[in-house]
Amino acid sequence: MARYAFERLSAQDASFLWAETPREPMHVGAVGILEAGPLRNDVGGIDIDRFRRAVEAVLHWIPRYRQLIDWTPIEGWPVWIDDRHFDLAYHIRHVALPKPGTLAQLKEISARILARRLDRKHPLWEMWVIEGLEGGEQFALLNKVHHCMLDGAAGADLSQILMSPSQDVVAKEPVPYFPRPAPGRLELFTDTVQHRARQPLTMLGKALEFMTQPDAAFDGLRRRLRAIGDLVDYAVQPASETPINGNLSPHRRFDWLTMPLDNLLELHTVLGCTVNDIVLATVAGAVRRYLFRHRVELADLDFRVAAPVSMRKPGHARLQGNHVSTWIVPLPLAEADPLARLRAIREVTLELKRKESALAIDSLMAAAEYMPPALIARGTNLAQGPINMLVTNVPGPDFPLYQVGAKLLGMYPVVPLVPGSGLGIALFSYEGKLCWGINADYELVPDLDALADDLRTSFEELRAATVREYLERRTAPEEETVAAQTKPRSAKKRPARSKAARKKRVNGKPRPSRRRPAQKRPAPRIVAVEAEAPAAPEPGAEPAATEPTRVVVH
Repeated sequence: MARYAFERLSAQDASFLWAETPREPMHVGAVGILEAGPLRNDVGGIDIDRFRRAVEAVLHWIPRYRQLIDWTPIEGWPVWIDDRHFDLAYHIRHVALPKPGTLAQLKEISARILARRLDRKHPLWEMWVIEGLEGGEQFALLNKVHHCMLDGAAGADLSQILMSPSQDVVAKEPVPYFPRPAPGRLELFTDTVQHRARQPLTMLGKALEFMTQPDAAFDGLRRRLRAIGDLVDYAVQPASETPINGNLSPHRRFDWLTMPLDNLLELHTVLGCTVNDIVLATVAGAVRRYLFRHRVELADLDFRVAAPVSMRKPGHARLQGNHVSTWIVPLPLAEADPLARLRAIREVTLELKRKESALAIDSLMAAAEYMPPALIARGTNLAQGPINMLVTNVPGPDFPLYQVGAKLLGMYPVVPLVPGSGLGIALFSYEGKLCWGINADYELVPDLDALADDLRTSFEELRAATVREYLERRTAPEEETVAAQTKPRSAKKRPARSKAARKKRVNGKPRPSRRRPAQKRPAPRIVAVEAEAPAAPEPGAEPAATEPTRVVVH
């Protein structure tokens, strides 16, 4: 039995380490806003010791939080080893906002913290407790975790480990931590040689499995090669240059906004598309307005978005690391009609799903397990060229979460900026809210607050256009019915009633007919409007101040 313990990173996890540069940190994270009341101490601040004890009590569920990165000799492949000098106080930081503690101040300090790389001499995560928000009534919790440790789905699971669905949970005693012995240089080198020597046998086993079911194997190979071919087509023809693209600076801006999740679900029901389609259509409308103000010609613009797609299987929901692929979605920015933009995006996503385009990155990462690190790092840099920005949507819990009794009010995710792209948008659904986190380069996107306003305006344009279209669908058939009912009938002579017919009366009243009354046809699905829908403003024009429209499906 080995006297040491370590774990090799997968090629996909390692790719985020190789892609990281001083100006392009590769950590994900979130900024949560919580009520301060249950965690206040005697002097009105946050009881940081109580908070640390609560986090320490669940660390045994997150082994990566007490592991750090080491590298194999010669080959240079990263491995996880236990940190023998783990110090929780280093990772949980405690700061305060200057008075009055506004959201603008919180966004500024969050951007500065997020711009800094994680120190690889320690486990790759930090947690910042930022008190003093809204006069001390609230506090913020900023999490930074390196992307090599988890993807978006794993991050959503992590939030439910660190927090609780109950307000009254009492923190348990921490499980004692006994770090495993770390390997030396010789052990790492020996294991690397053995690992590389086993790879030809692994490939031979896959080839034999291929031959046992040739039809299914050839079909799977054909689908993967087709997906890779489509990705290569994008790679050889880069996306259009825009003001949000270029060399990244070492500084960041961070902003967020919140939307009621029901508003998106209403459009999802009425329009018959996915929530992700609505998100991409909203982003398309916002970027269109933003670029229009920056005098960008939209007619021939090839603007592409990278949309991560989870590749986790039903039984692998709790796996550590990254299990994700990517769709490349061109956005129709030249289209002025919000509904036409949505339909165009819907057609693209349906085609990507039909062609199983997510298999491209998944196949390349599977093949990367047999490649040298230098080649993988080079391929990672080349793969960033075909896109303009990144948009990801992670579903979260529809119930409230609590941190040591303090209720989480909202959580705004952070996605890293890929080389050459100065804008990344991440979404997280939580307790009936859709939380948008917008990460941007400080110099490429100097007016990030205006882009946040564009997102709100774009979504309201889409809702208003939906109301107008479905009001027309509702009223048009009724007008035809009214016209048919008011059409004059030709005069016909009423036949004389016979004596027997006149006797068919009961107590002087007409005998009730035995025929079943005509069944009234059920009314079609209707769309009710609680406020008048405003006309969609053109890019560059200030939107009229109106009450938001509400679409209700009966």
